[in-house]
Amino acid sequence: MAAGLRKRGRAGPAARAVGLCGQWLRRAWQERRLLLLEPRYTLLVAACLCLAEVGITFWVIHRVAYTEIDWKAYMAEVEGVINGTYDYTQLRGDTGPLVYPAGFVYIFMGLYYATGRGTDIRMAQHIFAVLYLATLLLVFLIYHQTCKVPPFVFFFMCCASYRVHSIFVLRLFNDPVAMVLLFLSINLLLAQRWSWGCCCFSLAVSVKMNVLLFAPGLLFLLLTQFGLRGALPKLGICAVLQVVLGLPFLLENPVGYVSRSFDLGRQFLFRWTVNWRFLPEALFLHRAFHLALLTVHLTLLLLFALCRWHRRKYPVTAEGSLQKEGSTPAPHTQPYPLNHGKIVSALFTSNFIGICFSRSLHYQFYVWYFHTLPYLLWATPARWLTHLLRLLVLGLIELSWNTYPSTSCSSGALHMCHAVILLQLWLGPQPFPKTIQHSKKAH
Repeated sequence: MAAGLRKRGRAGPAARAVGLCGQWLRRAWQERRLLLLEPRYTLLVAACLCLAEVGITFWVIHRVAYTEIDWKAYMAEVEGVINGTYDYTQLRGDTGPLVYPAGFVYIFMGLYYATGRGTDIRMAQHIFAVLYLATLLLVFLIYHQTCKVPPFVFFFMCCASYRVHSIFVLRLFNDPVAMVLLFLSINLLLAQRWSWGCCCFSLAVSVKMNVLLFAPGLLFLLLTQFGLRGALPKLGICAVLQVVLGLPFLLENPVGYVSRSFDLGRQFLFRWTVNWRFLPEALFLHRAFHLALLTVHLTLLLLFALCRWHRRKYPVTAEGSLQKEGSTPAPHTQPYPLNHGKIVSALFTSNFIGICFSRSLHYQFYVWYFHTLPYLLWATPARWLTHLLRLLVLGLIELSWNTYPSTSCSSGALHMCHAVILLQLWLGPQPFPKTIQHSKKAH
């Protein structure tokens, strides 16, 4: 009898959970016309797309031929470390010297052992397939928390992209490894775990330096949230972790390690560029052109930080009411915290500006910003940019990245799409944070 009662007691919460799930699904079915338009259904649509992606990724691995580009070079580079070489200037693979920070070495050293010294390509593909699904889950969590993008867009963000599937499971580049750590970092920042978020951000930088494109946005957020004095410990976490990870190589040859793994002046080959194909090669390689791009990049970051990201902090009382601007501050007031939209907007926009004015983009660099494009297009849309036009921009970007080799037309189309996104980011409405909206309603 007692056992029966215990069984019923244990089944009670499970039955209630099943009942709530059933109610939610019935409500979703009743509102099926809104299922693809309402951001509150992001998790449901994301779950369906992730299940579909399991099958799609499995099919790609087993039906589409693997293409060797950098995997053997990665394995040769980490094999040098395994054999006892810690001088970065002596580490190289088939495609050239090792040019990635120490985090890359440790992660791909693990892959080296997990794939039979890099020889089991199928195992490596399955590991990267798991990495791809983890990336999608982290991205969907970001979109769920910001609640800005209609769920129908997510189909174009995952299932419809040939190039991204190729980068993950057919090419085995290191760029996806850096980006999954970056998206984990953003989720931690959204959860107000700033120290852990900075730690994961630094880990992502230690895999590939492109993550530094997000750094201006992160710096802005840290200064906004904590002020200069409070931001310094968080920045210290990023710096100390880089030193700890690179310590074996710094002790051997510090100049060689820093110059190789954080080489900001590295020259790119014109034949691989996706974004500047319409330029003469001499201009593409000219230092004055690189300096001009850097100047525009920094200028735009400053303008966005001052004019778009920065908002006056209206203090909110302990009861949640809004303190009017210009009035005497009431007791027990405090500035509102950064909301999810502001955190994601600053980070994604910072990275996107860097992408727009990069000296060169190669095909694997598509994952640097691919998963952020729906947010950039839909989160703060200008009125003139309809759903159809935004989908057209996504389609043209995908087409530009799938044109191999790149042409003057594909590069030009890519820049046109980037210009449209930048323009709508600048002109689009910037809503007040939710705390202010609620307080206005209360008044």
